[in-house]
Amino acid sequence: MTSMLNAYWLSAVILAALVLCATGAPVTDATTENPAGDPSGEEDVVASDELSDSQIWDSILGATKRHKKEFEVEFKNEMKYLFLEHYKTSSLPAGCPLSNFSKEACLHRLVSGLQTYKVLLKHVEKEYPGSLILTEARYYIGHLIDLIKGKMRHPERVSELSSSQEQQLLKELDNPNTFHRKMTAHCILRQLHYFLRDGKLALKKREMRMGSMANRDMAY
Repeated sequence: MTSMLNAYWLSAVILAALVLCATGAPVTDATTENPAGDPSGEEDVVASDELSDSQIWDSILGATKRHKKEFEVEFKNEMKYLFLEHYKTSSLPAGCPLSNFSKEACLHRLVSGLQTYKVLLKHVEKEYPGSLILTEARYYIGHLIDLIKGKMRHPERVSELSSSQEQQLLKELDNPNTFHRKMTAHCILRQLHYFLRDGKLALKKREMRMGSMANRDMAY
């Protein structure tokens, strides 16, 4: 009976930790107690408010990064990962460039692109139902979109694709050749990883530049 209770308690702790990770909240040790007014002897760590530092980026990038390994396992190293370059389509959204874009424009590009990827992932689901990477990516994309919109001055200017636009987008990906459809699905996951990776770097660059400007203004 005691072992069953311990197992139940451990499961509850793990579930709580996963929920906190998904929302970007810091995960704390459930066994540590620190009543109000009782100093711990350690200085409080101030969490970064920068969007690029959110744990959600690491969560979704961790999922999409595993895709390369799964691809190599599926095709037993008979096909190079770079081969997917041949299956890029015009449907893939453009990312945020490193320059010539304001932070607001960059955020707009990221949200718009992620909304498009949400639709493109339906093609992946069709070819690879039950994919764990797909499930995680779709889950975290929704949270990341909400997080980015929360940092925008005008989130209302980002419009989602209509049902007819979604149908047209997926229709363009359809192909009578099974191998071609699967390669397209793999290409979508590969490009999603690069979209997220490059988007985070571009955003971080802007946040650092704005931080430097703020510090310079304070110095004067």
